[in-house]
This record gives sequence, structure tokens and C-alpha cells, in this order.
Amino acid sequence: MATLILHGAALTQSSATEIAQQVNGILRWQAEDALIDTHIMPAEVAMLRQKHDFDINLLPVDFNAATVRLLVMDMDSTLISIECIDEIADCLGLKPQVAAITEAAMRGELDFEASLRQRVRLLAGLPEERLASVYTERLRLNPGAEKMLTWLQKMNIKTALVSGGFTFFTDKLKQRLGLDFTQANQLGVEEGKLTGEVVGNICGAQAKADFLLARCRELAISPSQTIAMGDGANDLLMMAEAGLSIAYHAKPKVQQQADTAFNHVGLDGVISLLQSQPSQA
Repeated sequence: MATLILHGAALTQSSATEIAQQVNGILRWQAEDALIDTHIMPAEVAMLRQKHDFDINLLPVDFNAATVRLLVMDMDSTLISIECIDEIADCLGLKPQVAAITEAAMRGELDFEASLRQRVRLLAGLPEERLASVYTERLRLNPGAEKMLTWLQKMNIKTALVSGGFTFFTDKLKQRLGLDFTQANQLGVEEGKLTGEVVGNICGAQAKADFLLARCRELAISPSQTIAMGDGANDLLMMAEAGLSIAYHAKPKVQQQADTAFNHVGLDGVISLLQSQPSQA
């Protein structure tokens, strides 16, 4: 028997009761979340999601929330609400062009590494100091981020940020939020201006997956003890390695392949997933 997790501001007692009846399940409550112990297939969960404006998730049968020791997350449009490269491009009046490439890459329609180099070339000549203004004036954490991180740290679960974005931002977020690990791309800078190049290898899809596996070796844990969360196609290889994958307000391709999806709750929905336990009855 599996546990169906219903969470979100629009969740009501009546809607939870209705779903429990539809799936022949046993309804119970954990704080504001409804848990339904039932025999249900993933395809049925997808159908339920289409009918309700709150999140409905089913944990993989072999996932044990009690053993989780690491959360690895994407940065742009996952931990934070913006795509940093799009906002940097806006400083040059190029946001529409760059944002269109970013969107296509996140949908999986373009090779990520090639598209990143293409976008970064357009930034050549921008004063490095403009990155700081993007961080202070435009970068915002997504809802529930600080609550999620505080809870994870209290539970001794390590936190990692791996991004196809830039070290300028991941380094600042690591210090600000007390993250344990980060990895991202380094922008080339000469004489105080961006060169339009990425320094070293690009942190793309395979690099993200390798990052997760490397942290597992470092912490002496299994990939089954990890959660990976992201929104774009370049997160899928990383998510496939984890014990639990979460699509956060993600592109359709990512939602189709992830174990769970957040489309209504904030990042603190992670707490709901980790606190839910199958009924012992």
C-alpha cells in the first residue's frame, strides 16, 4: 500500500474525502496535509492532478524518507525565482533574445552547453559590477525556501546547489543560506568586464548528475538517500540518479519524468514529502 500526499493552500476536507473515496483509500491528516493510504498507479495520480488546484504526489515504493541525507537542487527558477542569465542580458537590452534561448534549452529543445555558450557570448563587454546589481535588485528566493532549508539543516540533511548558471550567484547563496555544497559555471572576466566566455568545463546535465554522485561518495551515502529537485531538461540526468526526484514548477518534459511535482506549493513542500509516513495499520 502506498501513501498519496495532498498538499497546497486550496486543499479542503471535502476534496480530500472525495479523492479518498475515489481511490478506495484511508484518509488521515498530518498538520495541513492529507495522506491517503491506497493502492494506486502513477497514471491515476496524473489524472487526479488535472482535476485539482493543489499538489497530489505519490512517493516511489522503494523510497525511504527516514534515510534521506542530501538534497541537491537547481538554482535558476528552482531555488530562486529568476533566470540569472536573462536578467544579466537585460542590462544590455538583450533579455528577449536570451530568454527565448533559455526557455528552449530548459524545455530540452536545444543542447544546453551549446546554448549556454551562445548566450554568454552575447554578454561580452558588460561590466562585472552589474552582476552585483542583478543579485541585490532582482534575485529573490522562491516561496518556502528558507523554511525548507531551516528544516533540512535541523534534520542534519545536507544541502547542495548545482547550477547551469554562474558561481557569482551560487557562492553568495551558499554563504547567505548556509548551504553545504555548490557547483556552477564561471564567467570569464578581463579588466572588469565579461569576456563572453565560460571558464573551464560547463556545468551541464551530465555534470549535475556527476556532482550528485560525487557528493554521495564524499558523504558515504547511497544515491537512494538523496533528493534531486529542478525545473529544466538539464536537471533530468541528476534527477534520475536520486532516490526521489521533484519537478518544481517545471517544464512539461520534467514533470512527466519526475517522481513528484510541485505546481502549487512552495519549496517547503519538501517537508511534507519527508514527514509523510505510510500507515502502520
